[in-house]
Amino acid sequence: MPRFKFFLTNTNNPIQEGDFLWSASIPLSRHHFTETFKPDRDIFISYGDYFSAARDFLEKDRYEMVTQTVSQYLHRKISFREIEKISIFLDKHGEFYHPAKVEVVLQDVNIPLVLNVAVTETGKQCAQREYRLLQMLNMDYPDSFIPKVYAHGNVFTRMNQVEIGMFLGEWFQGFNEFHTSMDPSDGKYKIVVWDDDHGYFFLTTQQTMELYRKAAKILTYYYNVETFEQIFSWHHAAGDFVVKCRTNDVELKLVTVRQYKSMFANNIALEDSYSYKELILEALLVFFLNMAIKMRIDRLDGVGEIIWSDDIALKEILQGFFEGLALKPPIVGFPEPLDRCFRQHLLACSPADFFDLNQAIVHRYPTKAPEVPVIRHHLEKHVEELYQSIRQLEKV
Repeated sequence: MPRFKFFLTNTNNPIQEGDFLWSASIPLSRHHFTETFKPDRDIFISYGDYFSAARDFLEKDRYEMVTQTVSQYLHRKISFREIEKISIFLDKHGEFYHPAKVEVVLQDVNIPLVLNVAVTETGKQCAQREYRLLQMLNMDYPDSFIPKVYAHGNVFTRMNQVEIGMFLGEWFQGFNEFHTSMDPSDGKYKIVVWDDDHGYFFLTTQQTMELYRKAAKILTYYYNVETFEQIFSWHHAAGDFVVKCRTNDVELKLVTVRQYKSMFANNIALEDSYSYKELILEALLVFFLNMAIKMRIDRLDGVGEIIWSDDIALKEILQGFFEGLALKPPIVGFPEPLDRCFRQHLLACSPADFFDLNQAIVHRYPTKAPEVPVIRHHLEKHVEELYQSIRQLEKV
């Protein structure tokens, strides 16, 4: 049988039964440093519960899901007897998941996977929904910027028989979380990459521009222009995008899809007031403007105050949006490719149109959402900068 090894983050922090932490409670969110455990309201899951449940999940049916996943990864059939070791690294703690990196070690290869672990009822519902959405989007869209998924299920902890939800998916090797942080060398806010293997580092201006461009391209790529469905409830502060840096380039992936739904509750009412072509263009405008706002929001170092990104983001968000739009297949009834038609639609909008629509979008945000005061403070300048960036399209 394969040997199991357990770690916190990396191999420098092994953990095993009998260690002090084995019986200690895992944090229930990424803000755990400011929280206290409340036994009357919170679920108690120890580190030992977590690792034992992960092991039970992977061992199911004589390692069937692991062998099938590794066989798919290697493009050849393997048996569980070929697996020498399975290492589980508890990676971080989120609002919905406590993801672990799983390394399956064979004689000549090490296969990295992710195991998303949900311990709360909300988290378990989210895991079931997300597993289905990732499957669907990977089938419907040929270019993949999101993880493949392989297996989903529930197990019970050995100690208190608490049900835990899990799903096994693709680990993006070499990719890291990033956030806005203050560079101590010049006191400016920049994007810092949380690279645990090589140390944290700040992106260059060019890399930052690439990051925003590719994030906008990914979200636009997965937007369905005919049903108005979009990847929803993503946040930079939650670490939903991850980045891999090269010398002159960055590669970006989106690691989670919490929801995928239409931005409009009642499409029939919209169809009554717009023609088919107008409806698609106007919905696309709402999608773009909302994405442009959300793309500029982060938390300082991932958990601190709400931060609004500087002007460097806007032109890249606009460019990435059009790059994603150019990948869309032709739409019946449109005389030209969608990106060209939408360019003209965008150029026909006045500054007042943009401001009114942006205000209407922000008005629909939850009133107690912490980012709303920050957005309102910057909105007028944001709209002016966005309008100027759009006017540059006339020169292209």
